[in-house]
Amino acid sequence: MGTDQSELPEDAVGRRVSCGEERATVRYVGPIPPTIGLWLGVEWDNPERGKHDGSHEGVSYFTCRHPTGGSFIRPGKASFGVDYLAAVRQVYGMDTEEVLSEDVSSSSSKKINSLLSMSVHQWDVVNELDKLPSLVQFWCRGNRLVSSDGNPRTANQMLIAKLGQVVTLNGCEIHHEDRRGAELDYIKMFGEAWLKAGGRSQISSQFTSQHPRYQKLIDKYGAPEEGELKKIEPFALKNQLLKITFVFPEDAGRKPIEKKLPASMLVQKVKGLLYRLLKVPAADLKLTYTSPKMVGTEFEIDSDLKTLQFYSIEDGDQVLVRWS
Repeated sequence: MGTDQSELPEDAVGRRVSCGEERATVRYVGPIPPTIGLWLGVEWDNPERGKHDGSHEGVSYFTCRHPTGGSFIRPGKASFGVDYLAAVRQVYGMDTEEVLSEDVSSSSSKKINSLLSMSVHQWDVVNELDKLPSLVQFWCRGNRLVSSDGNPRTANQMLIAKLGQVVTLNGCEIHHEDRRGAELDYIKMFGEAWLKAGGRSQISSQFTSQHPRYQKLIDKYGAPEEGELKKIEPFALKNQLLKITFVFPEDAGRKPIEKKLPASMLVQKVKGLLYRLLKVPAADLKLTYTSPKMVGTEFEIDSDLKTLQFYSIEDGDQVLVRWS
């Protein structure tokens, strides 16, 4: 069932909508001259459903991550349904405070944790969850939340930055330094987009809907400096050496090994190095890593053809080496 123009929510930009079996995010609400009436500019989850990048006859109304991921549709074609929190209340018959109480042993908390584990795969939903002051423990293992670089570690940091009240993520306590590091990285990660969206002047509603905590983080830490927004150039990446400590959790008698390796080094070559050191076939090696920025969390290194940089392994991280 579509939405009449008179029934459009005031905060339509950034809201999720459905059109038949397709899902999209509203990026623009307004006129499209020379046509008459109101249009919704939407970015489809499936870019093949779209037709353009948010532009019409040379005028850019919104931007998309994919050059053909956008469309303009009439409000009557879109269904806003109910927001995420309203759906939780309807399904479980609970109010916000009860659903997300700190007593994780209660049946209501188990229900909401189960719901989160199965359903959260859009950052828009995470933004909505930040409106819940009682949400202090969040489980999201097995979800399809993906950061722009496809890295699970970056996605975890984004979760911490977006959910300001959460103190436990996937059963691991978020320490003060973890939160500070994640929030500062978040500011730098989207600083360029913030400047393009208006920066200190009139910030665009599209940016605010995608990053509702960004202004609060800037108030907390200050705006990002221009030098912090510069991306690492390929030549700098090749020359960047990382001090990595290899540890062997299942071989207590083996001492840790410290090495300096280029960030551009393939995991395949790292395993080759370990073969020479351990005399264990590379095919039998399983690698994970930990970071002092995310205490208690272990990240998988699951592709031999990716670089250390791809996994966001940094200077001072530990690589855990196991073998069968």
